[in-house]
Amino acid sequence: MNRQRLIIRISRDSILLSTTEGQEVHFERYPLNSGVSQATNMREALKAVPILQDEYNKVQVMMDSAVLVTPVSLFREEDQEQLYRHAFSRQESQLVMHTILPDLNVVAVFAVQKDLHQVLHERFPQVVYQPLMSSVWHHMYKKSFTDQHQKLYGYFHDKKLEVFSFGPNRFKFQNVYNVGTTDDAVYFLLSVWKLLGLNPQSDELHIAGQMTDKEQLKERLLEFIKRVFMSNPSGEFNRAPVTQIEGMPYDMMLMYLMRS
Repeated sequence: MNRQRLIIRISRDSILLSTTEGQEVHFERYPLNSGVSQATNMREALKAVPILQDEYNKVQVMMDSAVLVTPVSLFREEDQEQLYRHAFSRQESQLVMHTILPDLNVVAVFAVQKDLHQVLHERFPQVVYQPLMSSVWHHMYKKSFTDQHQKLYGYFHDKKLEVFSFGPNRFKFQNVYNVGTTDDAVYFLLSVWKLLGLNPQSDELHIAGQMTDKEQLKERLLEFIKRVFMSNPSGEFNRAPVTQIEGMPYDMMLMYLMRS
């Protein structure tokens, strides 16, 4: 069968796969063997998972790797590898890539393991790579200027918290933190809130993604910030079918919901 599109989401702990048949979205989680590399896991998935046996017109790979955000005006492709390896040490076995985020007037520089890249290109001649956060940044940026309130965003995924905020056509702040507890999350969010000088009475904090103790987190944040909003994808997107798929991360849902 020749399907239109395959999405592969690759992180430290999982390989997630999604495609469509007609109007129906298919989603699978491939169970990782933690004792072998991402490339070996991907090679085994290509043998074992039925939807990976099909042919596709478009293959998009969402990579959960460190991202270096650079203003378009300062970006030079010939310098990207040196700058990335300077910012993130021990990246020798990775290919450095970039994608342009025109809404934000920046270039996101990221990396893919060389052996993983080889495995994917042996199977799929045409593969487009992007940072996992691209869809989230794009969506949240579009929401940022709907009213007069300044907004800070927190996105939970893969045991990490991405914190970011926007000005017109730019990032005001962007960083990622490892979080193990609710206390960790509260500390990082409030630290950035204070750093940006946001108003606890009128400005807004928006939280999305996969988190434990969601209600406890909101309760703790409301002690310091009046306007805290927890994302509900089903409500936000009028119960779109993709939002009802159990286990699909918000960033992957947005790959379907934000299509132009």
